[in-house]
Amino acid sequence: MTTTTPRTPALRATALLATAVLALTACGSGDPSDGTGATGPAAAQAKIPTTDVVSGVTKDPAAAKLLPADVRERGTLALAASVGTPPGATYLPDGTTLAGEDIDFADAVGKALGLRIHREVASFEAILPALGSGKYDVGTGNFGVTDERRRTIDFVTYINDGQGFAARKDSPLKKVTSLKQLCGLTVATGAGTTFEATLEQNRHLCTEAGRKPYDVKTFAEQGALWISLQQGRSDVVMSTINGLRYAVKQQPGLTFLNEFKRLDVGFAFKKGTPLAPAFRAAVNHLKKDGTYDRILQKWGTGPSAIKTSQISPPEIK
Repeated sequence: MTTTTPRTPALRATALLATAVLALTACGSGDPSDGTGATGPAAAQAKIPTTDVVSGVTKDPAAAKLLPADVRERGTLALAASVGTPPGATYLPDGTTLAGEDIDFADAVGKALGLRIHREVASFEAILPALGSGKYDVGTGNFGVTDERRRTIDFVTYINDGQGFAARKDSPLKKVTSLKQLCGLTVATGAGTTFEATLEQNRHLCTEAGRKPYDVKTFAEQGALWISLQQGRSDVVMSTINGLRYAVKQQPGLTFLNEFKRLDVGFAFKKGTPLAPAFRAAVNHLKKDGTYDRILQKWGTGPSAIKTSQISPPEIK
């Protein structure tokens, strides 16, 4: 069982804006065979899959045995979820129900461990600091595993995603293999992300090449990010590979440029958490019972499959 504490009305409205940006330009058939489910015309138009792939998951006693005794006793976990756009996590058109790959994986792990997930929606940039304070037990939000983050955060991996770029189809950019190709441009990205960090750490490349540095525009909400690109206030978007692939399929006039760097993605915990072994065992249980593949198939992210879950592996270079 999962309970969700919704975000404030203003923040929820902005999250729905992100979905609306995709929904307004979707052009799918809505055929049930495409996995969109049957939750009404708006959901079908936005192509947000609603197929249930989690309710059949049963408890794995071996994984549950790895939980700390106090967690097994209380039977609940406090989870902070960042909500943006599919396939990661988003709101369905009812404005209340959450859906996404991160949602399905967390719910499935909870069932495998015999725990009830109490999910609270939080901003991406606020989750990792809150883990350290003990406010939450675990966080989700397509958190890429980097060496910098591993210094203060523990991860249990469940997919492989990474960094990519998208632009309008009239952009001279066709493939970004070096950040120097962005010199003089305005790059839109999410606040507090690995994308922002990568861009800021490498801005000097343009100066050293005698060129005008790129301008980094950060957004806390994905709807505003895509509107910025569509209206020409940004030249290119840097975001998750899976998120970009999904978004450009829904919005005419945009194109996915390329994968820039692959990263493992994991559940995030405070450093030294005793929960990691149980979560790793639960993810690997989901791989064995077929739930893992069903989640990836539902969200069209098969290429992001991992062979086995790991605890805080080194960053993929």
